[in-house]
Amino acid sequence: FRGIERERHECRAIPSAQSACGMEDSMKLETLMSIKERRSVRSYRKEQISKEELDAVLEAGTYAASGMGRQPAKMVVVQEPELITKLSKMNADVMGADSDPFYGAPTVVIVFADTNAGTWLQDGSLVMGNLMLSAYAVGLGSCWINRAKEMFESAEGKALMKEWGIADTYAGVACCILGYADGPLPEATLGLPKCWDYRCEPPH
Repeated sequence: FRGIERERHECRAIPSAQSACGMEDSMKLETLMSIKERRSVRSYRKEQISKEELDAVLEAGTYAASGMGRQPAKMVVVQEPELITKLSKMNADVMGADSDPFYGAPTVVIVFADTNAGTWLQDGSLVMGNLMLSAYAVGLGSCWINRAKEMFESAEGKALMKEWGIADTYAGVACCILGYADGPLPEATLGLPKCWDYRCEPPH
C-alpha cells in the first residue's frame, strides 16, 4: 500500500495529464478486479507469510469505514502454531466438530469490536472485507471464519481477551485466516443474479 501511494505521487508529477489519468484509471480497475476475482481459500501451505505482506493487510484493515468514524474494531494477529491449534479447537467446539476450521492457515487475524458502538458488527465486518480484499491484492489467500463471538464468550476466550488487554465490552466479529494458497484458487463463479432494482431513471 505504501507502494501504491508512491505510485500515485509520481503519477501527479507526470507532465501529461492524460497519462496521469490513465494510471489512476488503471488502479481503479485493479480494485474492481480484486473484488471480482477474490476467492475464499481453504487449503494453505505451511510457509509463513512475510511481515511486509501482513503489515499491508493490517494497514488496509485500519482504513475500513465505520459508523460516525468511531473505528471501534481491534485486530489480534496470531501466528504461534500452538495458539492457533487452541483457537481452532475452540472454534470447532462451537459447531460440535473435530475438524480444523482454520484449514491449516499459518496466520489468524481475529477481529473484535466494541459493542458500545451501535454499529459494532457492521464496523467489524467492514474491517474483515478490507482484510480479505487486500490479502488478494498482495498475493495471499484468505477466508472469513465465523463463530468468533461464541469463541470469546467462553471462559477460555474471555481469559485470552484479558491476557491480550481487550476490554470485556468487545465481542468477536470473525477470524480472517491468511496464508499462501496450496494449489490454484477455486474456480470463479458468476456473480449473484441481478439483485438490484432502479427506483429512478436507470443510468445510460
